[in-house]
Amino acid sequence: MTRRTFQRAGEAERRKDLIAATLDSISDHGLEGATVRDIAARAGVTGGLIRHYFSGKDEMVQAAYREMLAGMTGTAVDAMDGAGEDPRQRLHDFIVANVSPPIADPKALSLWAAFVGRVRSNDELARIHRENYQIFIGILEDLIKAVLAAHHHKSAFGDVRHLAVAINGLIDGLWLENSLASDMFDEGRLSAIALDAVEAMLGGLSLRAPA
Repeated sequence: MTRRTFQRAGEAERRKDLIAATLDSISDHGLEGATVRDIAARAGVTGGLIRHYFSGKDEMVQAAYREMLAGMTGTAVDAMDGAGEDPRQRLHDFIVANVSPPIADPKALSLWAAFVGRVRSNDELARIHRENYQIFIGILEDLIKAVLAAHHHKSAFGDVRHLAVAINGLIDGLWLENSLASDMFDEGRLSAIALDAVEAMLGGLSLRAPA
């Protein structure tokens, strides 16, 4: 277990450190095993200080789930920075980022597995899940619309929302493959598979620069 040095910091930074410690604890022990005592030990604080920021474990878990999902989506968005305004390259980079480390890795999978079992039985976790899903689908829709408009192209799928949901499903599956068994694939293979499939969904529109 890694203990953090909980130095003097602003309220927002302290809260962020506690959320990070919560995610580490859940990754190692699951939701049931992630106790407030363990989280406090990882953060190097007392349980009393935790209660200053969170009403209890449930609120900590909710904040951790929100942070995990937002972090994964944010990492994929940041991956598009080098693409500038090129819509083809932006969609390309977004897709590749979502099926590659650090988004696709064993820790991310263990966290997802811990949380997803509770989504159907916990109203707040379900709300957080739906909220992030809508944000992610919205990003995909905007990227797809921009690519199709820039190339005056129509997808065989027709409706952009339909296409965004289909691509999200593809991303989810390949993310799981890379998180579970990355050693079974050559480097870049899953990214290439994702791009091949998305290009087919786009009606043959290439997202890759000519060789």
